[in-house]
Amino acid sequence: MSALLADKGYDGDNLRAEIAGPGAKPVIPNKSNRVVIHRFNKRAYGGRNVIERCFCRLKDFRRIAT
Repeated sequence: MSALLADKGYDGDNLRAEIAGPGAKPVIPNKSNRVVIHRFNKRAYGGRNVIERCFCRLKDFRRIAT
């Protein structure tokens, strides 16, 4: 099963339904004002931060690459 990792900015019912349609699992933390709380895998969400930091480091070296 595949999963889509996203931050709280993408926590919407329409987007969650669109992700779940093809069979993927949305791993999105809940906004603080959300009425219906959805469960998400905190461990998988932690991996999103690692990937984001990696891209940030690559962008730091853009000057050398270009």
